[in-house]
Amino acid sequence: MRPAAKLPVINPHAAGIDIGSVEHWVCVPEDAVLERESNVRAFGAFTRDLDQLVEWLQECGVKTVAMESTGVFWIALAQKLEAAGIEVVLVNAKHLKYVPGRKTDLKDCQWLQQLHSYGLLNGSFRPTQDICALRSLMRHRENLGHSAGRAVQHMQQALQQMNVHLHHAVSDLDGQTGLRIVDAILAGQRDPKKLVELRDEKCHKTTPEELEAALVGDWRAEHLFVLKQARETYQHLADQIQGCDREIERTLALVVIPEVTPPQEPAPKNPPGAEKPRKKKAFKPGKAGTGLQKDLGPELQRICGVDLTQIIGLNVLGVLIILSEIGLDMSRWRSVKAFCSWLGLCPGNKISGGKVLSSRTPPVVNRVAILLRAVAPAVGRSDTWLGSFHRRMRARLGPAGANTATARKLAVLIYHLLKYKEDYIDVDRLIYEEKLHRIRLSRVTKQAAELGYELVKRPMAG
Repeated sequence: MRPAAKLPVINPHAAGIDIGSVEHWVCVPEDAVLERESNVRAFGAFTRDLDQLVEWLQECGVKTVAMESTGVFWIALAQKLEAAGIEVVLVNAKHLKYVPGRKTDLKDCQWLQQLHSYGLLNGSFRPTQDICALRSLMRHRENLGHSAGRAVQHMQQALQQMNVHLHHAVSDLDGQTGLRIVDAILAGQRDPKKLVELRDEKCHKTTPEELEAALVGDWRAEHLFVLKQARETYQHLADQIQGCDREIERTLALVVIPEVTPPQEPAPKNPPGAEKPRKKKAFKPGKAGTGLQKDLGPELQRICGVDLTQIIGLNVLGVLIILSEIGLDMSRWRSVKAFCSWLGLCPGNKISGGKVLSSRTPPVVNRVAILLRAVAPAVGRSDTWLGSFHRRMRARLGPAGANTATARKLAVLIYHLLKYKEDYIDVDRLIYEEKLHRIRLSRVTKQAAELGYELVKRPMAG
């Protein structure tokens, strides 16, 4: 029997690390240690242990390391390794969990080292350090926003238990009118007519009479106490978000714009009949405390090289989220299709025996994809070519499918704008729909000819 061919070694100076919360197991090449020494060692998770781990890897001549992205335990070690000039390849644990017989820390690190030495591991995307800092702040801001939302729910529950229907009378309890009335209630005001006077002039959801009726309640001390603490919690979180926004602004000023080699292929041409770039919308501050209070659009345009808010559905906060998650270097993805696949916005590809088993979009947790899917319904209500596309997909695929398809369109636009640094040119909706009509007419004409028929245009009435 002929022996199996051995794979060529692509990374001779590769190591594998099995990450844990208490200890890390490290495997280096066998020829990197002395004859009687083991090429596998275990290190603790304290900072001094990480320093010893990095020092041992340097002594062994390791230049690249593969590790599973387990929780947040890998972050401190990855930062140490990158500071020491050692390449870090983060591996998705899903890609390795089905390997049988390798379920111990010792065997895991050996398996990682072997696969990495053969060049069989695909590293996960990780942006540069300055973008990582921005990403941490944006994710922290998102968590603060969720906590503030829970505080609003607690205020709403306390008011409901006192039979005060304020959340039915105003659009947002955390808007100007809602917070003014809540503050007045906590200050001791119980007269509904006095409370109605605090209504903002832009609040038109209910009439003053309906609002007055909604503000009559059973003012119980225990519920007022809960309302007071929920209001204080919300204000504290709003102050925290404002402080986070100031730190985000400072971090944006430190973002390094990479020197990216211009792409060799030309940028996609705008279709005939394309309009001029969309007019820049005036910045409107968000809700006091939780929304962006300062226009960071000019700074984002300086960093990105283009104004991504020109794309329908994207505002300054949305562009901040996108920038913090994907960075500026689009060359990290080999094509726009690879970018959409990384976002989880492409169909699945399950084929066996020449039969398509499933083309369902695979489940991928990606904040950019979540954002693009969230803005897709608003895009569908717009009088733009993207809105027309969303409505057409909704009739064919349903709401969820239309949101995914529109999110992919938005992702393609973002990729092209960041890669080619060209302004977004909006396409006239009527020209877009006319083009679709010509394509449909050509297809139907061809089908009729194949069946031996000829299409005749019906004469206009009158």
